[in-house]
Amino acid sequence: MRILAFETSAKSAAVAIVQDGVLLGEYFQNSGQTHSRTLMQMAEDLLKNCDITAADIDAVACAAGPGSFTGIRIGLAAAKGFAWGREVPLFGVSTLEAMVRGIALADGVYCAVMDARRSQVYTAVFEYADGKLTRLTEDAAISILELGSILEMIEKDKFLVGDGVALCYNTLGEMQSQLHLLPEHLRMQRAAGVALLAWEQVQSGQIIPAQDVVPNYLRLSQAERERLKKTEME
Repeated sequence: MRILAFETSAKSAAVAIVQDGVLLGEYFQNSGQTHSRTLMQMAEDLLKNCDITAADIDAVACAAGPGSFTGIRIGLAAAKGFAWGREVPLFGVSTLEAMVRGIALADGVYCAVMDARRSQVYTAVFEYADGKLTRLTEDAAISILELGSILEMIEKDKFLVGDGVALCYNTLGEMQSQLHLLPEHLRMQRAAGVALLAWEQVQSGQIIPAQDVVPNYLRLSQAERERLKKTEME
């Protein structure tokens, strides 16, 4: 099975193709250009350079959140458009879990963190052992100090991954001796992790209709918060 994956949950954009769990190719860009400008061209170029056509793709995957509201919408729209056009399954996966799935090489505890603004981070903690990734906490939007309390209870080396790692390490690093930063080139969200996670879902039979895949923002958008506040004041 060939899976085409999109990752647009943060500043970087990426597309990847995985065939039966093996990465065939991945394009990654962290130039700051808008995803609406770069994403589909990246996908087109990747397919062409892998000698694969749209008709050869058996499933599509995307990072469904948490992350940038606009970025997630762009990636999900691209993935749904492709899936509906080809009438193939669509997999919406956790941005945080996909980050860890794409870089977990050695046994250990991995904490995915993304800057959620408003003094919060999007985060989830996983343990990788004997080739298996196990979720320890659910995806959540919490303060850095709350995350510190969670990590304090884990008496193992913990590796930070994601665009919020520097923010967390600067706050928590002196408090926790077993907290480590992964190299910068491994921290960013990658489409390979999205595709590999989707492949695991295929193997376990977790297939849902494309129309049922929805974004997981974890919290309300600014517009929704302002509308709710206005409603409460009336």
